[in-house]
Amino acid sequence: MYVVTLKQRDRRADGDLGDEMLRTLAHVPTLAPFQRSGPAVLVGVPERAEDAVDAVLRALRSHHWVVGLGVGSLYEPVPREAQYLQGTALGYAHTAVERSEHTGERIPLCVVGPEAAIAGEAEAVLRLLGQIVSTRSVAEWAVLDLLTPGVRGQQKHVAAELGISAQAVSKAVVRSAWVEEWAARPAAARLLRWSEFPDEPAGA
Repeated sequence: MYVVTLKQRDRRADGDLGDEMLRTLAHVPTLAPFQRSGPAVLVGVPERAEDAVDAVLRALRSHHWVVGLGVGSLYEPVPREAQYLQGTALGYAHTAVERSEHTGERIPLCVVGPEAAIAGEAEAVLRLLGQIVSTRSVAEWAVLDLLTPGVRGQQKHVAAELGISAQAVSKAVVRSAWVEEWAARPAAARLLRWSEFPDEPAGA
């Protein structure tokens, strides 16, 4: 299972951004919904590896959070309240978010799991994706937020809605590496699944 823990970087300077992030993460399918676990800490249990990737990238889009992802087991049935979560995935998530606070100028994300090497590979891929996501401009996000991955023929509709040319939309998509992000997400998810079950084939 996957536990994602977020810690706000500077609550004193930026104010409490927890409710805003909770609204952002409300779209992520979960076994236990994202909720507060402290004054500046949010915790949630994404349903699948793909959902964990989505939650991480949604958090990294904002520059106000450090992110820890723990891969392991939880006592079942998984409770809906964060205070009752127990298991190795929760402990790994706490360790990961503590490590992510010391990443310096790098993407503030760490992944911890039972197989350190595989978790490290998942972390590397997620950091690359996080670099892409966190450096996009407001104008690029205005375009990307209207697109649905894997659906063709959207750019003309997006251009019409934003009142810009289809060429401008196309350039924003290319410049933002949006296609590349969505092409790489499954690789990150596969590494997370492999980190959870290292004895299974990587392609499973």
